[in-house]
Amino acid sequence: MTLQQLKYVIEVAGRGSMNEAAKRLFISQPSLSNAIRDLEEEIGITIFERTNKGISLSKEGAEFLSYARQVVEQAELLENRYLGAKPSPQHFSVSTQHYAFAVNAFVNLVRRHGQEEYEMALRETKTYEIIQDVKSLRSEIGILYLNEFNAKVMGRLLKDAGLVFNSLFIAKPHIFISIHNPLAKQSIVTIDQLHEYPYLSFEQGEYNSFHFSEEILSTLSHPKSIRVNDRATLFNLLIGLNGYTISTGVLSADLNGNEIIPVPLDCDESINVGWICHKDAALSKLGLAYVEELEKAIAE
Repeated sequence: MTLQQLKYVIEVAGRGSMNEAAKRLFISQPSLSNAIRDLEEEIGITIFERTNKGISLSKEGAEFLSYARQVVEQAELLENRYLGAKPSPQHFSVSTQHYAFAVNAFVNLVRRHGQEEYEMALRETKTYEIIQDVKSLRSEIGILYLNEFNAKVMGRLLKDAGLVFNSLFIAKPHIFISIHNPLAKQSIVTIDQLHEYPYLSFEQGEYNSFHFSEEILSTLSHPKSIRVNDRATLFNLLIGLNGYTISTGVLSADLNGNEIIPVPLDCDESINVGWICHKDAALSKLGLAYVEELEKAIAE
């Protein structure tokens, strides 16, 4: 086992493709594949499962990757300290539902921990894809919520994927609306009061099940309903159409301005927002730092 082989594994896992990793590493794809196979034979495990759809990390591979990252990080620290080597570009990615606090935390992570070179990714995406991203380690961390309605289905998916849910906070439901919406002056709104306003929700694509919805109370019917793909569009429609969406009530004026406000919704539901990661994989240095930034963003 060599340090170079460990770097190969990290690059392949990050790219999700032997071919893309080979391009980044400036070696041929067959050479990279052979190096990975030699390593797998030496240590006696299958790191990557290969199918006609591509490659993905095995359960054992996810655990191996966490150790490989730690070894490579320590080796780079030694090189930087004693050989004056240039630090390698930092890599980190997170997949999340459309939460402003997740963006805030990412901004602060880059400001406080970003070196001269880094390659990071923040994916605001669909619920099912968040689970798949973290399962394949395309992203190290995923952010989503559980509640009484979706917990059984989501819990089974996470368990089957070898993932674990870590709670960040539990919130009571709020609606997000424009400050010009007639409901903005109320201290609390009821579900019946919302019927005349357009209901805005995030598109879940092929997996458009109620259990994957980003908004709780997803089984309720709405006379006016619009689905969108991104947070900016949703916020524009909140203002332009006097629409509303249901979320946690955690909102950032720094990123989203003062035109949108949260108002408590009168219902007995609760939202458990948290982050998911591989059960058997230790978080990287940036992964740990991002979780710390999440906690700070929520506290603020």
